[in-house]
Amino acid sequence: MKFDLAAETRTGLGKGAARQLRRKGRVPAVLYGQGECVLLTLNPDTLKAILRAHAGSTVLINVKIAGATKKADRVALLRDYQLDPVSGDVLHADLFEVLMDKPIRVKVPVSVIGSQPAGVKEGGILQHNTREIHVECLPSAMPDSIPVDASALVIGQGIHLKELTPIAGVRFLDDPELMVVSVAVPMSDAKLEALLTSTATTGEGKEPEVMAKGKEAAAAAEAAAGGAPAADAKAGATATAEKGKEGAAKEAPKAEKKEAEKKK
Repeated sequence: MKFDLAAETRTGLGKGAARQLRRKGRVPAVLYGQGECVLLTLNPDTLKAILRAHAGSTVLINVKIAGATKKADRVALLRDYQLDPVSGDVLHADLFEVLMDKPIRVKVPVSVIGSQPAGVKEGGILQHNTREIHVECLPSAMPDSIPVDASALVIGQGIHLKELTPIAGVRFLDDPELMVVSVAVPMSDAKLEALLTSTATTGEGKEPEVMAKGKEAAAAAEAAAGGAPAADAKAGATATAEKGKEGAAKEAPKAEKKEAEKKK
């Protein structure tokens, strides 16, 4: 699938220049690749139409650059873009130029096709274990998506990457053992309740592992430094406290006596 995108060259750099372009109804963009970097402005409506019609990462875009000194027509991929979180407007776009006779590496989305899996009809849960697959191919052979027929899967079964139907001119780069889709066994309410109860029971009355490790580390450090064991330290602290109490008890009558003399 290809789209046409009209563009114009620009000279301004920085946030200020980009804001001025947006006020004029244009989107700042950059075209990378083939040893150069070209600053562009794009029509936001055309760019939005491309994004709505396709995810953008696997679509070829015929970029027609007005005002270009060389190579006015180029083929590119939309590698990245930024959206305003409030209005949803496109703030910036990055395009990557490709050559039609050189292989490229891209991520292609997985598309689950076919009827409802047999395992789902039995109560299983269809899991999309892998959403995108890395591939290598010529730009002209790049698929829009990788179809995966999961209709025959029963509970507990799955489809690995090595089991997918090969696509002419496309080489899969991920691990052949990668699970693409599967049908998981549903967890019963009783099993879920038992799991939650078990977790709550084992968690009660236990000291957090981090705190326990912290105490062990402190004890080990104290022992390595030749300090007194924790029990001795506690005993020393208790003795110090008792001495403090005795001193306070002795001083209390003296203070009271002085206070009485002042009143007289």
